[in-house]
Amino acid sequence: MPSPPLAPIDSPLDLDHLSRMTLGDSELEQEVLAMFAEQAVRLLAAMTALPAETGALAHKLKGSARGIGAFAVADAAAGLELAVRTGNNPPRAFAALREAVAEVRAAIATILKH
Repeated sequence: MPSPPLAPIDSPLDLDHLSRMTLGDSELEQEVLAMFAEQAVRLLAAMTALPAETGALAHKLKGSARGIGAFAVADAAAGLELAVRTGNNPPRAFAALREAVAEVRAAIATILKH
């Protein structure tokens, strides 16, 4: 009988992508997910007041998110990068990024407690 998936099918994480990136090493997957969750919190905190380096911080989060298969976070981070660059409502883009990160962190928490 196959094992149940680590997260629901509608998860904000692409677990197949994560498995490919970690060469199927489940311990490494869990370590990477925990590191991403912590990094995302730190980066969001650093971006809260939308300082001048927000675009660079969003870019960093985008790359990390793509690495673990959190594509909605990567897209939201790209949206914030663009909003900062164009001046097109960065607070709204930041709110969307916060929401995407919250969804991924909830999925990660579910995975890590198994």
